Amino acid sequence: MIVQDIMTPNPITLEVTETVQDAIDMLNDMDIRHIPVVDNGVLVGMISDRDLRDFSLPMMVRFNNPEEVAKRCKTGIAKLMYSDVVTVGSEADVSEVAEIMIDHKIGAIPVCDEVEGNLIGIVSYIDVLRAATELF
Repeated sequence: MIVQDIMTPNPITLEVTETVQDAIDMLNDMDIRHIPVVDNGVLVGMISDRDLRDFSLPMMVRFNNPEEVAKRCKTGIAKLMYSDVVTVGSEADVSEVAEIMIDHKIGAIPVCDEVEGNLIGIVSYIDVLRAATELF
């Protein structure tokens, strides 16, 4: 089985210029855990619910002032995103993707076109687990 069979094509993305609040809203509204970050369509990073939780939980504890929390939520996601992104091509074997996720301790991998490098999809651990259950 290959990634193309299980990936989510044309994933939701955030522009690198968007804020922490934009990312929090998107994750909550779309009920997802990982969002590729792009700069004019080019993949430049990933942000996850964990990144935002690690940023916002200490912020909530540290600041009793709602205005200060709102100000911090305007932080650009470029400051929080993970920019050393591991990607795979659509023809990658799903078992290879599972190994990459385990080795790098990541829950989702952007899928990029092998020729032009454009973001074409995303594959998450849920997709991999769903594919594994079909084998049993």
